[in-house]
Amino acid sequence: MARRPMPPPLSLPKPGLWRRTPPAIFPPIMGLFGLGLGWRAAAPAYGLPPAIGDMILGAVALLFVFAAIAYLAKPLRRASVLLDEMRVLPGRAGLAAASLSLMLMAASLAPFAPALAQGVAVLAFGLHLGLVALLVYVLRAGPPEGRVVTPVFHLSFVGFIIGGVAANALGYPQIAQGVLWAMLVPAALIWAISARQLLRHLPPAPLRPLLAIHLAPACLFTIVADGAGLGGVATVFGALAVVLAVALLAAGRWLTEAGFSGLWGAFTFPLSAFATALVLVSDGQGALGVVAGVLLLIASAVVPLIAYRILKLWAQGTLAAKTNAAEA
Repeated sequence: MARRPMPPPLSLPKPGLWRRTPPAIFPPIMGLFGLGLGWRAAAPAYGLPPAIGDMILGAVALLFVFAAIAYLAKPLRRASVLLDEMRVLPGRAGLAAASLSLMLMAASLAPFAPALAQGVAVLAFGLHLGLVALLVYVLRAGPPEGRVVTPVFHLSFVGFIIGGVAANALGYPQIAQGVLWAMLVPAALIWAISARQLLRHLPPAPLRPLLAIHLAPACLFTIVADGAGLGGVATVFGALAVVLAVALLAAGRWLTEAGFSGLWGAFTFPLSAFATALVLVSDGQGALGVVAGVLLLIASAVVPLIAYRILKLWAQGTLAAKTNAAEA
């Protein structure tokens, strides 16, 4: 009698701490940084204590450092894990958000430790440039269907605009202006291509939260232009941000049709940045100032809640599987 073949061995997780830390933890942390900078901007506009924003930024900086250490355990074990992350949308978005969060941390540190903040900003800019080069390599080496333009492209190719936020905070408005003008072209191209794609084909429900990322560049152009003394430019991009925000709000039910997921982190930074942009443009005055203040309060409730739920999924060990995170 022929012996029955033995079943294949079970695929057990490899031992070791943080072997599958998901990059999806970084977009909500980026949103929390944006919220802290929003409260810092609100202090002079509404006569609030500056300590509110500083305390938020300090707490988020500690959270970011912990998350960065947890993630670095992966590429330190296997550097090629970064290539695996870049092949999926949550990985691309998460890695871009990680380097951009480092830029935001530089802006957070600027009033207290300018030399350290400048070093962090240069490190973050170089890291983001390296991640963009890695993404281009993955796109060129992958199948043509993987090269479709998505809102995540804003994080990678337009994300350098956050360097303008750091440059303004460090007292280099000329650098901020240069970054602003340089980022207009890729942002316009991504907006135009994405609009054409939306007219031809609607994204599946689970990916729709990523559309909120389209709001972020307009808000950041407003913030950087305002800080660099380009009031007219800030007003123009502020108006564009309002148009995009209204469109997203009108489509809110459609955007969230698939229910909560790790991709909801895409809502956090655009919401924080939009509130900050309106605070800066209005300077807390008039009807727009009231709207900006209310929006900042709404962001202060929504962004931490989304961040908490995503980080809770990470703590439970389910976020990595739900976002296709690579394993080291």
